[in-house]
Amino acid sequence: MSTESSPWEDHFSGPENQSHAAQLGMWIFLGSEVLLFTNLFVGYAVYRYYYPDVFAEASKHLKTDQAMVQTLLLVTSSLFVALAVHFIRRGRQFLTAAVLGAAIVLGVAFLAIKGWEYYEHYKEGLLPGEFFHNEELTKQGANLFFTLYFLLTGLHAIHMMVALGLLTWLVWGAMAGTYTAEYHIPVEVGGLYWHLVDVFWLFIFPLLYLVE
Repeated sequence: MSTESSPWEDHFSGPENQSHAAQLGMWIFLGSEVLLFTNLFVGYAVYRYYYPDVFAEASKHLKTDQAMVQTLLLVTSSLFVALAVHFIRRGRQFLTAAVLGAAIVLGVAFLAIKGWEYYEHYKEGLLPGEFFHNEELTKQGANLFFTLYFLLTGLHAIHMMVALGLLTWLVWGAMAGTYTAEYHIPVEVGGLYWHLVDVFWLFIFPLLYLVE
């Protein structure tokens, strides 16, 4: 009897069945993440309904130009991740690692910009809760806007860090030859997670930065 190990688990009959199971599991997990952010978006919409003018005024203190750069970085990174799936399906491990590395660089740049933005908010007294002391925003609801801002963007940043760790692990696997044209399930499901994190930002950006 052959003792050669297969790239898929023993309880799967082949890579196709394992791929379907892995994608189903990831979609279920992504669904729970969507529910989490949807609840936050609904909560934001309710408070924006009660404080439309205050939210619009508070939004002007955000760095829209920086957010647009961040959006461009994430959209481009998603393109690189999609290319990674394309390359690994053809067994191009080096190109897969290269484009994933490029996506990581863009993701780190995104977080660096967000960190600088947080620092500027700190200097302007826009931190939420008891730390909020901006002299230009004194109406009720301004503190609430920045509480929701830090909650949404902070949670998104945490997801970004998790996604960056996942991409780093995928780069290591690609360079080690773990993934091939026949076995590339982790790259596909990891790509799904990265795309979802990007989609969350595409909702956060207009909700917070383009309030009128």
